Amino acid sequence: MTHRVAIVTGGARGQGAAVVRRLRTQDYAVVAMDLTTPESNDPLVVDCQGDVRSENDWGRAVEIAVERFGALHVLVNNAGVLRSGSIPEETADGMRALWEINCLGAFLGVQVALPALRAAAKDHDAAVVNTLSVAAVRGFANHSAYTSSKFALRGFTQSAAKELSRDRIRVNAVVPGPIATPMLDPSTADRLGKELPLGRAGTAQDVAEVVAFLASPAASFITGSEYAVDGGQLM
Repeated sequence: MTHRVAIVTGGARGQGAAVVRRLRTQDYAVVAMDLTTPESNDPLVVDCQGDVRSENDWGRAVEIAVERFGALHVLVNNAGVLRSGSIPEETADGMRALWEINCLGAFLGVQVALPALRAAAKDHDAAVVNTLSVAAVRGFANHSAYTSSKFALRGFTQSAAKELSRDRIRVNAVVPGPIATPMLDPSTADRLGKELPLGRAGTAQDVAEVVAFLASPAASFITGSEYAVDGGQLM
């Protein structure tokens, strides 16, 4: 094994695909886990079809990383779902579904990947990067399910950072604002971008740059931190 190895969820498109591409420029081998599996011609990118809510699917992704590439150094919990809806319109099933994808999925990923991350941390830097949202810091009307799921993921990130520090595993979060990806309607992204101090919506590459930094040994003294990539929205 001559490469650092990462698992990136939601790696088939948008922000996740940008993270995969950015990690490859740093010579990572990557397992891209997603519900869909685009074909990759890169021998150091393995597309793994899987649902982050499934422990079995997580187990397969970790197994691929370790058996194919020899280790697992980085876990990027990027998969997530955005949906709007007022409190009267929201349903218990809808709330549960967002929580399971946006928060439980990251928990299961850390839990299943932990033995491999611990093994890697004995000799190398190991890290987890969770994708939050400005909605994890500030509530938004008509997004109660999404906001609460991201607040929960923020809490898990902080708890995991403290717990896993004893294993020399760093846990940090990236906090995107409006990002122009397939998850956000283009007209909405443009409108929200114009309202930001920097005057534009973010790109998937903007987020990928910060994720790549937090995943790398260059961030070896950073854990439990949240990096806003929001064009000044929270400011």
